[in-house]
Amino acid sequence: MPGAATNGHAVRTRTRELLRIATAGSVDDGKSTLIGRLLHDSKAILEDQLEHVAQTSERRGDGYLNLALLTDGLRAEREQGITIDVAYRYFQTPRRKFIIADTPGHEQYTRNMVTGASTADLSIVLVDARKGVSEQTRRHAYIASLLRIPHLVVCVNKMDLVDYDEAVFYSILDELTDWTARLQIPDITFIPISALHGDNVVERSDAMQWFGAAPLLYHLEHVVIAPDRNLADVRFPVQWVIRPMSDEHHDYRGYAGQVAGGVLRPGCEVVVLPSGRRTQISAIDGFSGELEAAFPTMSVALRFADELDVSRGDMIVEAEDPPATAKELEAMVCWMSEQPLRPGGRYAIKHTTRSARAVVDQLEHRVDVNTLAHEQASELELNEIGRVHLRCSVPLMVDPYWRNRTTGSFILIDEVTNDTVAAGMVLGAR
Repeated sequence: MPGAATNGHAVRTRTRELLRIATAGSVDDGKSTLIGRLLHDSKAILEDQLEHVAQTSERRGDGYLNLALLTDGLRAEREQGITIDVAYRYFQTPRRKFIIADTPGHEQYTRNMVTGASTADLSIVLVDARKGVSEQTRRHAYIASLLRIPHLVVCVNKMDLVDYDEAVFYSILDELTDWTARLQIPDITFIPISALHGDNVVERSDAMQWFGAAPLLYHLEHVVIAPDRNLADVRFPVQWVIRPMSDEHHDYRGYAGQVAGGVLRPGCEVVVLPSGRRTQISAIDGFSGELEAAFPTMSVALRFADELDVSRGDMIVEAEDPPATAKELEAMVCWMSEQPLRPGGRYAIKHTTRSARAVVDQLEHRVDVNTLAHEQASELELNEIGRVHLRCSVPLMVDPYWRNRTTGSFILIDEVTNDTVAAGMVLGAR
């Protein structure tokens, strides 16, 4: 980028890998308490924050240090003792950085969970040891599967209230293992915990010595996520064209964006879609200088060997491995509006950096997320999930969602209110 070093060497900085986590579970399963415990026991809470939580806990008459208050920030949440909005918390250990999305447990806030989990590398689903597997447990596991979150951790919480009974934990493990066998989740881990007392959260539990695996934080620090990135298919949606037009960089032209797939290197032959023009990458600029390579999810600027007409919404791909370019899509959508989705509905669609208009040609079926049954339906209500056929005004460059979560996802927008009304996952092009 302008002002960057031009010695051709990559800038190598040792950084801690980022893990994005989404928590889910039924109401009162202890999601907020678990996040508070992780923050507290990993020393990620400032002293004044802890003092405020202690004062609030005393004022509410909780009788203990209520760590859930660290994430339940809305007044309505604190009054009801539930999570309504998606709360994001950041912390780090010497090994890794974390972003945790604390998502709601109520069925009517399914859209909030989808939003919070859409970019997650790992999902934590909590199960109350006293209640066992519930409909919400199945719902959240299904949504994690639908969103192609590659790693799922089932935390059986409140083990202290069942006397740390090994049989209770393994009964839940067996039941949920049988059910999740119907889903496409490549990695599932079960951990018995007590978020309130800290058992198996950061440190091993003396009360559950029968559980020989690592506690939760150790698992989060060591889960391998690098292979989850699509490094095979080059995908680079163009966000912005950089033309400084200054005396120092009068001839500079760079195409900025975030790498959505594959590995980009100088000298690679690429194609600009939808025009189909071919060129070579002459240089890749990062924040601190030229780079030898760029991979997901790096934000960079590409320079080309040829002068091409490239603009926002175009996509840079490998010459021999393009995505599908189509106006008609089959997709799963989670409906987020009070006004139902009906066939014939017209919306704006945003896919990567490209915008268009779309018509719902057909609602094929609605999914009962508790049984996974496909149901005939004439419309989708708020928080419902279904399969639709879309027809777009211009071609979109798409991959199936299972192949690339960035180029396989989109949102639908009400053009009158400008509200986002659906989150969609591409199944294929028609």
